[in-house]
Amino acid sequence: MHPMLNVAVKAARAAGKIINRAELDLDQVKIGVKGPNDFVTETDQAAESVIIDVLKQAFPDHAILAEESGASGKSDYEWVIDPIDGTANFIHGYPHYAISIALRVHGHVQQAVVYNPATNDLFTASKGEGAFLNNRRIRVSKRSKPNEFLVGFAFPSGQNEGSLGVKRKMLALTESTAGIRKSGSAVLDLAYVACGRLDGYMCFGLKPWDLATGVLLVSEAGGLITDPQGNDTYMETGNAVAGNPKALQYLLSFK
Repeated sequence: MHPMLNVAVKAARAAGKIINRAELDLDQVKIGVKGPNDFVTETDQAAESVIIDVLKQAFPDHAILAEESGASGKSDYEWVIDPIDGTANFIHGYPHYAISIALRVHGHVQQAVVYNPATNDLFTASKGEGAFLNNRRIRVSKRSKPNEFLVGFAFPSGQNEGSLGVKRKMLALTESTAGIRKSGSAVLDLAYVACGRLDGYMCFGLKPWDLATGVLLVSEAGGLITDPQGNDTYMETGNAVAGNPKALQYLLSFK
């Protein structure tokens, strides 16, 4: 395992211990609201703090971009952190959430860790070295027919015209595929594409910390990721389509 990836795994597991302790008594967790269906807890903040502490001990000169505390430092090496992707799931005791830690070098993701402390599933990837689930190499699925595709979906909250159009697309996809899954955790959805649990994924309005790890996991597992127009602006727009090659082709053609 790459030394930088090894430190990121250490940070994720340290944060996982905090999250697992909090999960034992969710009624005591203090919850705040950042926006419609957008929650933050003291556990998010504590987990993020310990991740940053571990990373800074090893790499004091690296920059940080974290969901709760924002950006700090300037460096060609930048850690992108989401301490709990799927906070709404976490506060309901629904065990589908994950810690996401990615390292960008000159703007390109080189290392990725996605860790679900509730299930102890650990997804990792290093650029050019493949993607792994619990140290076993993973690949995207081989399914090739639309009626076989299980597709993850994510879109922002609200009832504006854009989000309604996205919801209509999701409803139409429900009728033409094996099913749609809106899990509440973008990083896990992308990790599931990487290991073949999902065949494809569509998302709209996400943030860099929602996408950074998934970009590397999917590509290192033999999948593809673009924006809905087939271009590479997904990190800027937050709109992305991912999947095995056949699933991606279908999702891009779906209007």
